[in-house]
Amino acid sequence: MLVSFVFPLTFVVLWASAFATGSVATQDATPFAALAFRFAIVAFGFFVVAWTLSEFSKVERRDFKHSIVTGILFHGLYLGGCWYSFSVGIPAGVSALIVCTQPVLTAIFAGILLEERVSNKNWIGLSLGFVGAALVLGADFGTEFAIDGLIANVIALAAITAATIWQRKFSQTLPLATNNALQAASAAIFHGTIMWFVEEPAIEFTVMFGFAMGWQIIAVSFGAFTILMYLINQNSASQTSALFFLVPPVAALIGWVLLSEGLTMIDIIGFVVASVGVYLATRKQEGRLGEH
Repeated sequence: MLVSFVFPLTFVVLWASAFATGSVATQDATPFAALAFRFAIVAFGFFVVAWTLSEFSKVERRDFKHSIVTGILFHGLYLGGCWYSFSVGIPAGVSALIVCTQPVLTAIFAGILLEERVSNKNWIGLSLGFVGAALVLGADFGTEFAIDGLIANVIALAAITAATIWQRKFSQTLPLATNNALQAASAAIFHGTIMWFVEEPAIEFTVMFGFAMGWQIIAVSFGAFTILMYLINQNSASQTSALFFLVPPVAALIGWVLLSEGLTMIDIIGFVVASVGVYLATRKQEGRLGEH
């Protein structure tokens, strides 16, 4: 019972912090160079863990391709789209809100591809979650944004939806450290290749870049993504993805506490609405949904 509460809460907080620190990192580095640097370190760390635990001997070679595909979708296209949008001036909160329509798409495709049953109560929860997230960040859409940044966010949205479904359908049997190692390695290669075509790679190793990148590596890659893989394997795809509705409100709270950003009554109402929505969307139904 404690794990079912602590893990999702920890995931939401760490994932929400990734938008702010990602935006900071792109101030001193081009997005794909920074991501290639990040995932090269992450891959090395997870390979050491997997080797120490002798996990590679438990994995069949044909399973590797599924982990690589998930890595390119999650760490490559999803994060690449988000970080590119940061670099062209899309606010982190707006990027988070666009990506947070992902639970609705996941619920739709999970029903079609995974035969997961989503109840009326879960659909109401998904709807409330989106409304709550939109209330928190809705005011940010009063300004104009770079069209290429918005397109990058849409690509990120499609990628994280596909990655959640793929992980749930094909990669549940892989040990966590091995799965994460292969995902990170594929992402490092992906970003290392892309950066030569779309940017002039550059990294300025400032104190702020070091802090932001350190947080991204330790808290987000080693922490949040590991928890996410665990939650997808233990719950339905639609239930897990509903947690993303809490990311924009929590990101707003983090900005208020750490950066003295404004927090209005509408923000608070949005947080409450999103929380109720996530509670309804993630409740397990009687029967087979979410049971293993």
